[in-house]
Amino acid sequence: MVTTTISVFAALFSVLNPLGAVPVFLAMTPTDTKEERNTTARSTAIYVVLILIAFFLAGSAILGFFGISLDAMRIAGGLIILSSGYALLNGKFADSRAVNKQVKKEAIEKEDISFTPMAMPLLAGPGSISLLISLYAENPDWYFRGSVLGVIVAIGLTVYIILRLAPALLNLLGVAGLKAVSRIMGFLTMAIGIQYIMAGLTKMLGIG
Repeated sequence: MVTTTISVFAALFSVLNPLGAVPVFLAMTPTDTKEERNTTARSTAIYVVLILIAFFLAGSAILGFFGISLDAMRIAGGLIILSSGYALLNGKFADSRAVNKQVKKEAIEKEDISFTPMAMPLLAGPGSISLLISLYAENPDWYFRGSVLGVIVAIGLTVYIILRLAPALLNLLGVAGLKAVSRIMGFLTMAIGIQYIMAGLTKMLGIG
C-alpha cells in the first residue's frame, strides 16, 4: 500500500506540476507583497485540495450520469495527460492549461487569483481530474480511497510550500532550471498518459 500511495503521489505531482506553475504565479503577482503572495499560495493550495477531492469522490457518479465506461475514461484521460505532458516537454506549460496572455492579463488585474486561474485550470486541470476519477472507479476498497485522499492533502501541502517559496526557487533554479524540471515532468506525464491509454484499450478490446 505504501508503494501504491507513493506512485499515486508521484503521478499526481507530475500531472499537476506545481514547479511549472512558479513562473506563471510570479508573473501574475508582480506587485504583491510577500504576505499577499503567501495568502494566495495558501488559498490556491486549499482550492486545489477541495477541487481534487470533490472530483475524486464524485467519480463514479460522473461516469454513471454521462454513461461513460471506465475504459473510455481511461483512454480519454490518458489522451489529455499525454497532451499535457507533450506541452510540458515543449516548454508550453501555461498554454497547455488554457492560461494564455489574455488570461494572465486579466489575472494581474484581479484581486484574488487563487481559485482561477491558479487552482483551476493551471494546477487542478482535466488531466488530474480524469486520473482521480479513474482511480476511484477502479478501486472500490475504501482503504485505498482513503490513502488517495491523504495523497491529495499532501499534494495540496506541496503546492503551498512550492508557491510560498516561488521567489527563492526562481532565484535558485532560474527560468531555465524550472523549464528543465518541467520537461522532465512532461516526460513522466506522457508516460503516465500512455499507460492509461494502454490500460483502457487492453480492457476494452479484451486483450490479455
